Amino acid sequence: MPEVSPEWILLPVFGNLALIFILFMMVSVKRMQATKAGGLSIDDLAHNGREPELSRRWARNLDNQFQVPMLFYGLIALLFATNSVTDLQILLAWVFLFGRIVHTFVQVAGDSVTLRGRVFTINFVALAAMWLVFGYSRLVLL
Repeated sequence: MPEVSPEWILLPVFGNLALIFILFMMVSVKRMQATKAGGLSIDDLAHNGREPELSRRWARNLDNQFQVPMLFYGLIALLFATNSVTDLQILLAWVFLFGRIVHTFVQVAGDSVTLRGRVFTINFVALAAMWLVFGYSRLVLL
């Protein structure tokens, strides 16, 4: 089987970035809708904690994109810096992105904490496996 170019790992990175930009837009839309429909002011949303549940779910999901995914971005940089991108790392990066997308849908659609936790496990295990594979490959070189 032919080897895949290391740059292919950037596709899931760009996919996750696209998800973040979409979430920024959706949070803005949901907050604008809340101010028009609910009689809330921007100050209510920003300072008084009176944000409606639906826009709060979108905002919480956006916040989540700056937690575990930061470990993903750091690893991608390390993989490139050490010339360690492999087909397995690319596959795991896609699994990570898939898990992030499903996690977003679960959180904004109904926010079942149990289901969200199960879905989170998909992207968490993929990311942990990526780090373990990277760490092992680096330790073997010592």
